[in-house]
Amino acid sequence: MPAPSIADLVASGTAAVVTSEVQNGVVGERSTLPELAAVAAPMIDRLAVLCGAARAAGVPVVHATFARRADGAGANTNARLFLGLQRSPVSMLPGSFEASVVPALGPEPSDLVLSRLHGLNPMAGTDLDPVLRNLGVTTIIVTGVSVNVAITNLVMDAVNLGYQVVLPRDAVCGIPAAYADAVIDNTLALLATVTTVDAVVGAWNDLAEERS
Repeated sequence: MPAPSIADLVASGTAAVVTSEVQNGVVGERSTLPELAAVAAPMIDRLAVLCGAARAAGVPVVHATFARRADGAGANTNARLFLGLQRSPVSMLPGSFEASVVPALGPEPSDLVLSRLHGLNPMAGTDLDPVLRNLGVTTIIVTGVSVNVAITNLVMDAVNLGYQVVLPRDAVCGIPAAYADAVIDNTLALLATVTTVDAVVGAWNDLAEERS
């Protein structure tokens, strides 16, 4: 069976853009991970283009964010990553500026924002899967940070749950960049359709022209 085309995968009614942790306390001006934030600006610009085109095409945009209560209730402590966040002077309190989506992505009134208190990616033990299924989504366009941990986990969880995954490589990032590229080329490309923002936007434009 031939692989489905980008246009088939990203068609409105079956696809959704999911952004992972593109928030002020991660890649924004109050980042707890300044090295990651320093390389994320081009990704945010491309992701803003993708989200705008998705909304115009009638494709849902879902922002998955991370927060941590002041008392740490419900948060993981079983990995160095979690302990580092616990010690960070940057709070990620629910409803705070740090836990909010970066302004370049809105969020717009039509977007959904789902926050979590635990885990390594937006799919693990959250509302993301049932929300996407209720929207009729069968393809997830995975974006955000980071390829080091959350994006890789999200792609794997999505595939395990039966979703098609599209990964615009210029709408994700990790550190160092060469490592992120290697993970995309040698691992994620085996699981997802790796493409670019321009290719996805072009597919939406072509579909719109066919309907007109």
